[in-house]
Amino acid sequence: MSAVARLAGFAVVTVALLAGVPVAITLTGRFDLYYTLTLIALLSIASAGVWITFYIGRINIGQGAYALIGGYVSAILVTAYGVSFWLTIPIAGIFCAAASVLIGLPILRLRGVYFAMVTLVSTEVARLLALALPITNGAKGMVNLPLPGSLSIFGLTLVPDFATIGNPRIAFYIVSIVMMLAVFAALYRLVHSRVGSLFLSLQENEELASSVGINIAYLRIIAYAISSFFGGVAGAIFAAISQSVYPSSFTVADSVNFMLNCFLGGLGYVLGPLVGTFVLRFGWDVLFQAGQYQLLIYSAVLIALMLVLPNGLLSLIGMGRGRAPR
Repeated sequence: MSAVARLAGFAVVTVALLAGVPVAITLTGRFDLYYTLTLIALLSIASAGVWITFYIGRINIGQGAYALIGGYVSAILVTAYGVSFWLTIPIAGIFCAAASVLIGLPILRLRGVYFAMVTLVSTEVARLLALALPITNGAKGMVNLPLPGSLSIFGLTLVPDFATIGNPRIAFYIVSIVMMLAVFAALYRLVHSRVGSLFLSLQENEELASSVGINIAYLRIIAYAISSFFGGVAGAIFAAISQSVYPSSFTVADSVNFMLNCFLGGLGYVLGPLVGTFVLRFGWDVLFQAGQYQLLIYSAVLIALMLVLPNGLLSLIGMGRGRAPR
């Protein structure tokens, strides 16, 4: 596909999400879908970070930790220091990336099993820290967070004060969709860059990559930092939408779901995390009618899909790179 065709497709998707979806929701009166679609956008951003670590051949079961940290960083900066919410988004991402570098420096030099074990417990460690630290308000969490204020550049108001908007859900939807589009556009560009090619070489054969002079530990840390940055950004926006953040806002189960989103959508496809998040979220809501059998049916269908489509749902239409990380 040519660059022009890709740009045209991206433009069509952008218009559909930012204009078509709001029109459809208004016509149907299903305003509750704004929250659902906003949540899907944020979860897909966090899942995109997990996908990057899969892309270098590593298993990441700790993205919930960075989403939780990002939420707390944003909430603390807004409430305790009066920092604009819009500034806390990149700050939360950078803070999480820095934390991941500190963790990754000693661990990512070892075999993958050690990294997987560390990420497995990281979400629970983040939750315990949130419970213990006075600044996070312990189990009570941080509540009644203010709605985002206006965003202005050179006197030009790009985003109005959310408190003045009749329905902030629409504003949060637009912010989340714009952020999601930016993240996946950046992810696509990364994968098709020289750094992306180096990431792929780690997935295929780390020993061979090391033998030709590639600093594999350095690349692993870069990938993990990018992954954690996405998690922090998603957590910061989620805290603003909920106007609260608790130690239980993101749990180990959420970290596992971030992985499942990537598996279901397709590990070999840039849009895999987005498709997987959409299907899993709506699938869970649809099965709500099954009552006590909801979890049983959900698990059975998920296992069946992974057995029938080991390369994910996107393998049905042959999109993306077509090669999945090991």
